[in-house]
Amino acid sequence: MTAPEITTEEQIELDKALYDALNPLASAIRSRETGQPVDRMWDANPVEVALSVLAAWKVMDAEVRRLAGQAAATAGSYGASYEQLGAVWGITRQGARKKWPDAVTRPASAAGTRTLALFGGSAELVRASSGDWSWEGTGADGTSSAAADGVRYATPEEAAAHAGAFLKEHALDLDGRS
Repeated sequence: MTAPEITTEEQIELDKALYDALNPLASAIRSRETGQPVDRMWDANPVEVALSVLAAWKVMDAEVRRLAGQAAATAGSYGASYEQLGAVWGITRQGARKKWPDAVTRPASAAGTRTLALFGGSAELVRASSGDWSWEGTGADGTSSAAADGVRYATPEEAAAHAGAFLKEHALDLDGRS
């Protein structure tokens, strides 16, 4: 697999989604920096406003790098090589090893648990001796839960999907509320 290319229409949709995600973060950063209420926080020198937006992009960039690292580790845990990771990212095998040094060290099926960190919470995906998977986790709001008694999933991806839905439901918004 090589680095994907996107169509013009996909680029437009991606830009829109990124700006939709950026605006609340930029507003929160700007409001904190100025102490202004939401309806006045953009009343400032245009340079200061533009720098607030740039600060929000820096936060998003760090989050994208963190999430890309998680994706690389997930791919590595299922058997992807550094050569494959590098090809997808448009870098060499050595570059992928440097970028994600621990991504390929975890065997796909030997470990009985995996950690899923999303939306400020985390969940452990647990493999039973039967080979089925379950999960237990704590959301960003402090709520703990697990797969219902007796519910097991055939794959770690299925368990991760259910755990991820729980973590999303118990995420905090930009104001620290669930």
